[in-house]
This record gives sequence, structure tokens and C-alpha cells, in this order.
Amino acid sequence: MDQQPVHAAPLKAIYDVPAPAKLNLFLHITGRRHDGYHLLQSVFMLIDWCDTLHFELRTDGQITRTDLGSEGSEALPAEDLVVRAARALQLASGTTLGVHIGLEKRIPSQAGMGGGSSDAASCLLALQRLWGVRLPAAQLQAIALRLGADVPFFLSGGHAWVEGIGEHITPVSLPAARFVVVKPPAGLPTDAIFRAPGLKRDTETATIRGFAANANGPVYEFGHNDLQPVAQTLCPQVGQSLDWLAMQHLQGRMTGSGSAVFAHLLHDRELAVAPGDWKVRKCSNLEAHPLAGW
Repeated sequence: MDQQPVHAAPLKAIYDVPAPAKLNLFLHITGRRHDGYHLLQSVFMLIDWCDTLHFELRTDGQITRTDLGSEGSEALPAEDLVVRAARALQLASGTTLGVHIGLEKRIPSQAGMGGGSSDAASCLLALQRLWGVRLPAAQLQAIALRLGADVPFFLSGGHAWVEGIGEHITPVSLPAARFVVVKPPAGLPTDAIFRAPGLKRDTETATIRGFAANANGPVYEFGHNDLQPVAQTLCPQVGQSLDWLAMQHLQGRMTGSGSAVFAHLLHDRELAVAPGDWKVRKCSNLEAHPLAGW
């Protein structure tokens, strides 16, 4: 059988399930497949900027979601990644149960921080418990990859070296550190960046060993983000955010496909006042995913 019961009876509810954001310490595009998907190398790092999800059992098989909203987040589409993840798990497990999901959205959208993907991964993990089913790890990973390239990482349990189109994941250890993350109001659609003719797609392949023994300084200074030059052209606010960090003698870098940028804080310090419509937050990296072991 594809799934095994993990509860004698399903739970009635699971509340306060975290879904942490990620930062890409670097992001190299090393090639492109014949089907158009880009090949990447990156280190994905979990941080303590989280969405929160709540799950209440439905016995009628229906999957519904309430957007609880938070911090000025825009309304989510009816069929967002969380709903799609729930439907995919329901179909794969064969359960007749349903769920009502409440989503408190704090991670900005179109930021390159993986908020939607993290929500989907936390949904898959929580619903296995709520519904009393357990898919084999390989099957759950396959569902995750169909939902989005970043979703498998958030199932992996911690920081990771990520390759391919996001499916090759190797755990890595990172020193505890603090970061400042800046999200300007403008967002960036990922597709527009990857379609850009000026995108660099031939960065030399790196290795985990080379990353761990970075000759140019700490691991947090390794590499670059190949998407950043295109993103700065499409969205001037990315460059403005980097300039704001530079004025405070901080070396900024874009995460993912943006528009959020971040900088490593060597010591805690007061920051200059940012424009009122920017989101600025000091964050710490996590030792592990809060749901590791689920």
C-alpha cells in the first residue's frame, strides 16, 4: 500500500503550524534543459520569518481555506499552493477526509523567500498527521516537486545545497547568524526574469566543498545571484534596497528571484530609517525546520 495509518483515529485539529521563509545565500544558473527548465545551484537557508497555518478536520471530504491575512498581505487566490497541496495529498492517499485551513500570511509574496512553497510543504506534513496517513518519502517528494521547484526543499528538514531544478537536495550545516531582510513594495514575477534574454545561464559549476571552504571569506559571502542584474533592470526598487544597505556598510544580495534583498549582520546594530512602505526585519537562521521529524 502507498500509505500507512499513523493514528488509530484522525485528529480533530492542528493549530499554529509554522512555515518558515528561506534565503538563497547564492543562486547560480549553470545551464538549461531541453524542456526550458533552468539548472541551478544554491544554498537555501531557513530563517525565522514565518507564516502560520491552522487545520481543522472536515469529514465531508471538502477542502476549504480562510485567508486570515496579516501585515498587509494581499488576498490569496482561491487555488493557491496550500489548497493544491491538500488536494494532491488527498488524491494520493485515497482519504475521504477533508480540511478547513486558516492561513496567517506574514512572508511577503513575490519576494524570493519561498513563502507559498513553504506553506505547501507545511500543509503536506500537517495533513498527514491530521488525516492519519503516511506516504513514502519518495512519493511525497514527487508531489512536492509537481507543486513547485522550492517545495521539496521545505520538506527536507533544514538548510540545504540545492541543484538541478530544485530536486537534488543535500543537507548542509550553517553557523548561527543574523541577517537584515528588506522587501520593497514592488514584486517580481519569476517567469519574467527567467525569460529575459540577458540572463546569465552559464555560471561555472561549484561544489559543496568549495562552498564550505570559501577562499574569499565566510560562507555567507560565497558566490552571487545570477538573477540579480536582470531583476534590478526590471524592478529599480531592488537596486534602491541594495543601495540602502550599502549606505549602512552592509553588503546586500537578492534572494531567489526577488524582490527581497538581505545582508549578513556581523553584530546587532541600529539601522537607518527605511522608506515607510518597505518591510525591513532582522532575522536569525534556524537550526532546523520547525517540523523536522514530522
